[in-house]
Amino acid sequence: MATLGELERSVMNALWNTPSGLTAAELRGELSDRDPALTTVHTVLTRLEKKGFVSRDRAARPHRYLAVSSREDHVAELMTEVLDQAPDRQAVLARFLGAVSDSDTAFLSSLINRKLIQR
Repeated sequence: MATLGELERSVMNALWNTPSGLTAAELRGELSDRDPALTTVHTVLTRLEKKGFVSRDRAARPHRYLAVSSREDHVAELMTEVLDQAPDRQAVLARFLGAVSDSDTAFLSSLINRKLIQR
């Protein structure tokens, strides 16, 4: 999976928070704390589109940019990618479970039980 730079993450966060999409100018407004040039926003959007994170609605003028997948999908993919790099997946999973809260552990347990029942 392609990684995201700091500005790319900021753009993606804005798009994830706005399911209807944003124009480059609207995105620039969302990033006002960083005050990027509009050309910089366009460059970042072009890169994100090439990486498969963003789609562009070319029918709209100005173009609207939308996140291709959800933030949750992205984070889950990152977690899977990191887990795939581990030589001992079971040790990583055990440490992960040891680090999460009791409520997260209960939730994961319920998900696992549902998955087992579906089989």
